[in-house]
Amino acid sequence: MKQVARQARAEGNLTGLVPTMGALHAGHLALIETARRDASPVIVSIFVNPKQFGPSEDYSKYPRDLENDRQKLEEAGVDFLFAPSAEEIYPPGFRTSVNVEGLADRLEGRIRPGHFRGVATVVLKLLEIAVPRFAYFGRKDAQQARIVRQMAADLELDSEIVVCPIVREADGLALSSRNQYLSPAERKAATVLYRALSRARRALESGERETMSIVASVRQELAEEPLAAADYVEIVDANSFEPIIRLTRSCLILLAVRLGATRLIDNMQVEVTDSRGGAPGGVICTL
Repeated sequence: MKQVARQARAEGNLTGLVPTMGALHAGHLALIETARRDASPVIVSIFVNPKQFGPSEDYSKYPRDLENDRQKLEEAGVDFLFAPSAEEIYPPGFRTSVNVEGLADRLEGRIRPGHFRGVATVVLKLLEIAVPRFAYFGRKDAQQARIVRQMAADLELDSEIVVCPIVREADGLALSSRNQYLSPAERKAATVLYRALSRARRALESGERETMSIVASVRQELAEEPLAAADYVEIVDANSFEPIIRLTRSCLILLAVRLGATRLIDNMQVEVTDSRGGAPGGVICTL
């Protein structure tokens, strides 16, 4: 992979990398479609990264179907599939890790200690191996995307991190490889994440700006679904990921919800427009 990537760079090509853990779905294919518009060749990596799974998490059960994924990538026009083993990425004696301080220890990082250290470490390795001009990530994993961007900036990497929109099912559920874990009843209940965020959007569009009130509204919607249990609902600054009290700047509404043994995350991006004449600014909500 390193030889192929460096040859492409020597020839002046703009390489695109889409890092994945496999179990590919339409969200991954949307990233690939964007990459194909921007770059050539396009590389997709498939690597289920053991360092981002905690001891009680689903590493051994995480869905794997390399041949089916390979066929999807071929049909999507991907030039190269990079599917290394864990032993290749983490050979005996491997000792180095990457930690993005301040961004990696709250929200997902608080509930999954060490998760983002594993993410940042493997992403840095993939960027060093494939040396892409562009690397593509989905906004569903908003905290992950922010951390990867910070790492790339701090370490002055050559790769530009491109964050692409969330892809959803017709009923609003954000696409995720973990959705296939859901039972039929849990799959139906999982739409509560989208309903909760939509309720927040309606509150914002009606003029509500106090985050405590918006969070309470989201939690109320989640509580009305018996199969759902919220891990967290938070509204944070889009850059620092610190909680905010009142919406006066760009922010994210983030939530994590358990349905049975499956844990799903989702978010909504909120842009606050300029106020006029002392009136509160408007909002642009992106689900």
